[in-house]
Amino acid sequence: MTITYAFDVYGTLIDPLAMASHLTTIAEDKAPQIASLWREKQLEYTFRRGLMRAYVPFDQVTAEALDFASESAGVSMTREQKGQLLTQYRTLDAFPDTAPALQQLRTNGHAMWAFSNGTPQDLGALLTHADVLTLLDGVVSVNEVQSFKPDPAVYARFCERANSEPDQTCLVSSNPFDVIGATNCGWQTVWVKRTDTAQFDPWSGFAPDRIIASLRELTQT
Repeated sequence: MTITYAFDVYGTLIDPLAMASHLTTIAEDKAPQIASLWREKQLEYTFRRGLMRAYVPFDQVTAEALDFASESAGVSMTREQKGQLLTQYRTLDAFPDTAPALQQLRTNGHAMWAFSNGTPQDLGALLTHADVLTLLDGVVSVNEVQSFKPDPAVYARFCERANSEPDQTCLVSSNPFDVIGATNCGWQTVWVKRTDTAQFDPWSGFAPDRIIASLRELTQT
C-alpha cells in the first residue's frame, strides 16, 4: 500500500538546536543553554496559543521565545543581533540522514510532504536552503488553519491538502506531542528518537507504531 508521509520539519528534517553555533559569538558558553530553552519555550508558546485560540505566525512565536531564553540566561542582545539570529533560523541545514531517506522513499513511490508549525515563507526558505524541497510533493503549514499542532484541525487539513486518508497517512516526527496528536487522529506514526536520552510520553494508547533512530530506517522493511 502506498503511504503518504507527513514529515515534521523542525527537529525531524532540520536541527533547530544547531542554532547554538550561531549563538556562540553572542552568548559564549551559555549558547547551548539558550538554544535548548529557546526551542522549549517555542513549543510551549504554540501549545498555549493553540488552547487560547490566539494564533500568531510561528516566526513571531520564535522571536518571543528567543526573548525569553536570552533574558533567562542573563544575556543581553541588540535588536540587530536578534534579527540576525532569526534570519539564521531560516537557513539551518538538514540532518545528514534527511536527503538520502527522502530520495529512497521517492524511488519507492511514496508521497512525501513537509508538515510543520512554520509559516509557508519560512518553510520554503528553510527547505530550499537545506536542498530538500525538490524531494517533497508539497508543504503544509498550520498557518492554513490558524492553529498549531496537536490541534486535530491541523491534521485534518493535511489530509485535505495531500488527498490522503488518515489510515494511509504516516507522520514522521521527533516530537512526541506531534506523534500523539497524529495517533489521536487515526494516522500511522513513526517517532524519530534522535538521542538516547529522548523520552516518549507514557500515555496509554498513544505509542508510536515505530521508533527509529535515523530516517534511513524508514526505507528498511
